[in-house]
Amino acid sequence: MDEHRFTKDEIRRAMELYAVTDRRWLKPGQTLTGAVREALEGGATFIQLREKELDSALIEAEAGELKTLCRKFGVPFVIDDDVEIAARAGADGVHVGQEDMEAGRVRALLGEDAIVGVSAETVEEAVLAEKNGADYLGVGAVFPTGSKDDAVPVSLDTLKNICGAVSIPVIAIGGITKDNVEELRGTGIAGIAVISAIFAQPDIRRAAEELKSRVNVIL
Repeated sequence: MDEHRFTKDEIRRAMELYAVTDRRWLKPGQTLTGAVREALEGGATFIQLREKELDSALIEAEAGELKTLCRKFGVPFVIDDDVEIAARAGADGVHVGQEDMEAGRVRALLGEDAIVGVSAETVEEAVLAEKNGADYLGVGAVFPTGSKDDAVPVSLDTLKNICGAVSIPVIAIGGITKDNVEELRGTGIAGIAVISAIFAQPDIRRAAEELKSRVNVIL
């Protein structure tokens, strides 16, 4: 981790439009860094690097580029799952799933100032993650999604119950688009996390702008 730190309030505010990368949507000649820059220019407030197929050296190099870019925009940057790469690349933290490293262990390795996000699908998982030191929760899939093969459906009632059971910010994830984001109004979320709703669109910057404007209305 490097010297830059985000406060709890800054982290909460940064949940608004959380963009998760997916290189499968890159257009010919486009780099992942270029795609992320467009998302940031459109108003993305948080970036997660998610790579499931690249080797560690390439992910680390990519992480270094994205960290530098996110610094320029003043936006938090975390890495999906890989604590070691996050530490070496100086990322702000890590997002882990239920089958990955427990939040308390992540913080022990990365330090007290690291941002630790945890995926949750039930109230019980959410409460435990907060108890173990998570800074925020990603809850979903709230709508059907093709971005994650093993995504478990989470009802909007469950999402609302999770938001009511914890004090840390909750973001909804899974199948969210500009056309269905309105359905999340009143659930208590701090923001949304999206992949294809930004990175699969012909104009990434414009897609981010439109999503952010719609999220602003429901929060």
